[in-house]
Amino acid sequence: MKKILLMICLLGITSIGNAQILKPVKWSYAVKKLNVSEVMIYMKAVMESGWHIYGDSKKAGAPSKTSFTFKPSADYKLVGPVITPKPTVKYEAVIGMSVAFFEREATFLQKISLKNPNTKSISVLIEYMTCNNEKCLPPEELNLTIPLDN
Repeated sequence: MKKILLMICLLGITSIGNAQILKPVKWSYAVKKLNVSEVMIYMKAVMESGWHIYGDSKKAGAPSKTSFTFKPSADYKLVGPVITPKPTVKYEAVIGMSVAFFEREATFLQKISLKNPNTKSISVLIEYMTCNNEKCLPPEELNLTIPLDN
């Protein structure tokens, strides 16, 4: 009996050790200089097959939307809101409502006006939630410091 319990405990520990943290979304960024005082920031999310992130939804009970919060600075000013690609909208059985989401990849753009030509970087907090047909992962936050390479 002791051997059986020991075997069960060892199998349990082994399975816990083999568990992986799911990270089905990879983020990257790029900066394009538009002129002397303006840049465009590109923030790209690439999702593993079957996973998606959410668009802007105002519905009660909807999953956390993908949002971008730029750190305030006297060195730059946001020009308009973040430009988002057109999302897919459909009924999602996991949460029981129609939602807007992005799958495979989505590129978000933010135009920035530089008040200080020596600005070295821009910081942004990206908040998003990832789901597939079976489950949703807890909302995540990603802090990016994007170098401007003046």
